[in-house]
Amino acid sequence: MKVSLFITCLSDAIYPRVGEAMVRLLARYGVTVEFPTVQTCCGQPAFNSGYWKEARTTAKTIIEAFEDCDFVISPSGSCTGMIHHYPKLFEDDKIMYEKALKLQSKSYEFTQFLVQVLGVTDVGASFPHKVTYHPSCHGSRLLGVKDEPMALMSHVKGLEFVPLPFAEDCCGFGGTFAVKMSDISAAMVSEKSDHIKETEAEVLVGLDMACLMNIAGNLRYRNEPVRVMHLAELLYEGVK
Repeated sequence: MKVSLFITCLSDAIYPRVGEAMVRLLARYGVTVEFPTVQTCCGQPAFNSGYWKEARTTAKTIIEAFEDCDFVISPSGSCTGMIHHYPKLFEDDKIMYEKALKLQSKSYEFTQFLVQVLGVTDVGASFPHKVTYHPSCHGSRLLGVKDEPMALMSHVKGLEFVPLPFAEDCCGFGGTFAVKMSDISAAMVSEKSDHIKETEAEVLVGLDMACLMNIAGNLRYRNEPVRVMHLAELLYEGVK
């Protein structure tokens, strides 16, 4: 299979170790991952702000970047979810609409690809720590990614999973929402941190670095000794 990595802006610019963990984990299953360098932002900030013309420009770049591959995998449910909006952007352009549908059908969030495509739920990892999990809004609600991360964590030796109270509540990031309504966003992430503290977990994991960055920033501000990781990082650290 020809698999391409859609790294996303945050992972590319701030958290490259997430992409590295994904690629190295997949290599253990004989999957070689390509990286089209022409890829850019998925267009979600423009799309959510009502700038659909600009969103179409970036969407076309993404569609062309990944046209010649069998699967596209990403460490972000949010950015993968944006690809699912592409057909809506091109409803008046038959050719681009068909291309958008094709890209949508072969795009997967990382845990989706591991579990649904490769059939892997046990990577052979060991991680003897107390862990809780934040299910990001777009991944869980738009893509329906719920069982896959839980299946993967359930097979990690030594991992003690602690459910997060009110786990499905938004962390308050929401991209431009955090800028336009910063006071509400700050209150939401503070509440999320309160619930994380309740679990007494050593580690918080998730599937979207935007949400994890927001939560990690609040935890650091409060001097809470909780390590924040993408699930791909946890799994790779556990098999090294």
